[in-house]
Amino acid sequence: MDLLSEYRAKLRTADEAVKIVKNGDWVDYGSNNSYPAALDAALAGRRDELRAVKVRGNLLQGPLAVVECDPEADHFIYNTWHCSAYERRLCDRGRAFFTPMVFRNMGWYYENFLTTDVAMISVAPMDGEGNFNLSGAQGAVCSIVENAKTVIVEVNAALPRIGGESPRLPLDKVDMIVEAEPHPLWEMPTPPASDIEKKIASFVFPHIRDGATIQLGIGGVPNAIGELIAGSDLKDLGMHTELASDGYLAMHRAGKLTNRRKSLHPGVGVLGLAIGSRAFYDWLDNNPEIEGYSLRYVNSTPVISQNDSMISINGCLAADLYGQVCSESVGTRQISGTGGQLDFVNGATAAKDGLSFLCMSSSFVDKAGVRHSRILPRFGGDIVTTPRSEVYYIATEYGAANLAGKSTWERAEALISLAHPDFREELIRAAEQQKIWLPHNKR
Repeated sequence: MDLLSEYRAKLRTADEAVKIVKNGDWVDYGSNNSYPAALDAALAGRRDELRAVKVRGNLLQGPLAVVECDPEADHFIYNTWHCSAYERRLCDRGRAFFTPMVFRNMGWYYENFLTTDVAMISVAPMDGEGNFNLSGAQGAVCSIVENAKTVIVEVNAALPRIGGESPRLPLDKVDMIVEAEPHPLWEMPTPPASDIEKKIASFVFPHIRDGATIQLGIGGVPNAIGELIAGSDLKDLGMHTELASDGYLAMHRAGKLTNRRKSLHPGVGVLGLAIGSRAFYDWLDNNPEIEGYSLRYVNSTPVISQNDSMISINGCLAADLYGQVCSESVGTRQISGTGGQLDFVNGATAAKDGLSFLCMSSSFVDKAGVRHSRILPRFGGDIVTTPRSEVYYIATEYGAANLAGKSTWERAEALISLAHPDFREELIRAAEQQKIWLPHNKR
């Protein structure tokens, strides 16, 4: 059978395709822009026929039809690997449930522990060689489609095509094809950096050298780093990142991102996921200098560590005086997820001349106008994302401190120096009570 005949034989409407879902099935949606909008709506339309269908996704902008149609979760139970703002609100309402993970283990989870009865993935149209393109979501989707019993693709012509082997999904691996109206992509331009974020970035920036390979997370500090790089005289920087966003486009436009001196994949920027502005997606589309890979590969410590001068820069929410870092919760309230932070902390630390930075403002002001420290005496329910034994640099607007190899009293001294001045005496008293403060330590 030729490609076109095979394609036509697999065509279904969304309503026809979702009939394969049965009570109790596990259904996996693609992440971020591989969210299958038409299939989601069709599956929600079967609500009264189905019970206890478990749906997995992550980084979905929402709204999700299967969640919104079923307030009591009698028919659909939604689970997320990593919370977007929408999924965070669902968790707050008890309408979504978080699954702890690190991204490098996604393939391992699916191969050994998880069942996917039906995968529903939005893809770019098939090319002349019979391949769909997983676009900017191949990082997690690769593991899903490899292990699903049934794979349904929803074709979305709005998706950019990402180069490389991993984003290709051959027609023979697909069971059903749904041609839907293109739905708008999730656009998330990087927000302008605040003055505090620019100050934090100023303490990280001096550690970046010509030829470094950069991993940037999302947020104001990575954006500020991107701005500093764009206006600097740095040369020949590279990209190896779990999640690419507009910061890399800014570096490219300034002529700083060339990938020429990368020790791994020279000449090519590597990503696992992509979320950004329309201009960012246009830059990615059919760009021969950008390649996508599964997060099992991108986030592997041995892989990351092959990039000489690997610099990992991520945000966090809080640290305690022992050097434990929380980047995903406030108390027990889930905010995001572990994602790939620990992967890149480990990988960058293992690389030749590599460095990792976890960045945060020293304090925040709540809705009532009360200031709170992000550096705490000890955690009391906050979820540890990066253990104290793995933390390298922590940076606030008061400096950047290297905790590697530091004892408990040295860590306490360093972290208190990074705290907002309003809280330093209080933190010293706590350190004394916790027996991690020397009487002659600096005040």
